[in-house]
Amino acid sequence: MTPMRRRTSALSLTVVLLAACGGGGDGTAADTVVTSPPTTRAPSTSTTSTTVPATTTSTTTAPTTTTIAATTTSEALPVPAAPPAPRAKEPIVQIGTLEIPSLDVSRPLMEGVSLTVLDAGPGHWPGTAMPGHVGNVVIGGHRTSHDKPFRNVDRLVVGDEVILSSDEGRFVYKVTSTEVVTPDAIWIIDQTDAFTATLFACHPVGSTRERIVIHLELAV
Repeated sequence: MTPMRRRTSALSLTVVLLAACGGGGDGTAADTVVTSPPTTRAPSTSTTSTTVPATTTSTTTAPTTTTIAATTTSEALPVPAAPPAPRAKEPIVQIGTLEIPSLDVSRPLMEGVSLTVLDAGPGHWPGTAMPGHVGNVVIGGHRTSHDKPFRNVDRLVVGDEVILSSDEGRFVYKVTSTEVVTPDAIWIIDQTDAFTATLFACHPVGSTRERIVIHLELAV
């Protein structure tokens, strides 16, 4: 299920979404990031009743698997943090792993979306949902610099899996759609009352002109 687009004029939205693409490897444009905070949803005081995934862990050395349990709880929607300064001196903290089997990608998942963090691997946007929780898990990554984990995300098709693992378990998301948006499309970090995820990176490869956005839903 693709989140509804929010059409915001350039005059009312001054933020430029994190580029998350990189440059130098192909002699192309360098990364650019936000220089001012976005207009984001105000913190919600309401809660949403939802089904929260629970995990079952194998006793062997094989990867843990995650199933959706019929456990219902009230969980407030996450509130995304404002974008960081381009080269904020953030600590490099791994919070899990990200796998995209169809692209042969398996990388550590870091906390943060400054270039400092993304240079070390795909980064989770602070304040967005954590893997397996209600809301929208937002993750950015490079396409043309460092180990360019999102180089080929444009090849993802509906049904492809993106697996996010944390200390709570291993959660399988499936691609529902792909779209290309302008750099000011900060609505992609909006939270949902469902179990969704969003990958984003610069588009096309080597350019910061647009952003490619991959929408996903937690597999049931």
